Amino acid sequence: MTATKKELREKKRKDLLNKWKDKYRLTLLNDSSLQTVLSFKLSRIGVFTSVVLFTIVVITIISLLISFTPLREYIPGYPSGKMRKQIVENALRVDSLEEQLRMKDEFINKIQVLIKGEVPEETDQLPDTSIRLSQVEFKTYNHDSIFQDKIQEEKFNLSLFDQSEEETKISDVHFFVPVKGVITKHFKATPEHLGVDIVAEEFARISSILDGTVVFAGWTTDGGYVIQLQHENNLISIYKHNSELLKKQGDRVQAGEAIAIMGNSGEMTTGSHLHLEMWFQGTAIDPEKYIDF
Repeated sequence: MTATKKELREKKRKDLLNKWKDKYRLTLLNDSSLQTVLSFKLSRIGVFTSVVLFTIVVITIISLLISFTPLREYIPGYPSGKMRKQIVENALRVDSLEEQLRMKDEFINKIQVLIKGEVPEETDQLPDTSIRLSQVEFKTYNHDSIFQDKIQEEKFNLSLFDQSEEETKISDVHFFVPVKGVITKHFKATPEHLGVDIVAEEFARISSILDGTVVFAGWTTDGGYVIQLQHENNLISIYKHNSELLKKQGDRVQAGEAIAIMGNSGEMTTGSHLHLEMWFQGTAIDPEKYIDF
């Protein structure tokens, strides 16, 4: 009896499978002449497979259109490209404002400590400026000779500005640190490396060292994505090897404002870093002398 039930179940299963495999003919006839127009052989499993494949293809095409075309902006709740760009710019501005507020708070706290007659606490970022007397070298100068040389130079100097006064101006300026990191290559007064290399976190934001105007923002073969700012006192700062530029030529930027994203672009690079150059009156100067990295 048990064997009979198993045989019945097996027979039902085979009959169901045969029904899915059975071929059916779909014929389209001309109503007036009864002539066959189209004829198809179909099976249930074939129809089911075709419907599933067609559904997958349609879903794939719709997904690709939504992902890679402007149609996605018509989806409720999805921000437009302009809105996303504005969100990123606002986030960078807020970050810059927070950094400036933090620096101002530290400055005010130190002033308050000095007013109370106390000594401000040393920070880890400040370099050790203590110098021993044995390290100081004293040199003698002939002041009369120096004065005579100065008179001879000024005799034929037609410039309206004093070079020493201009250098004093930039030495008294508070420069904003472009990015927090470690200097891996120092300035050299040779054409091979007229700046400093700074390594920081990947995709770190690069900030302007002073208020200025973007005079160049584009791609170069050696420097990759480069942005160049013109500041006061005939000072120019150049930021090379960026992965993305956040400003365009002609934009006015403030000190500490984000202008680029650190990267590894250009041929003259071996890793993600910032190459910073500072040019004063057409001459490259060492950024480490003016910026406390």
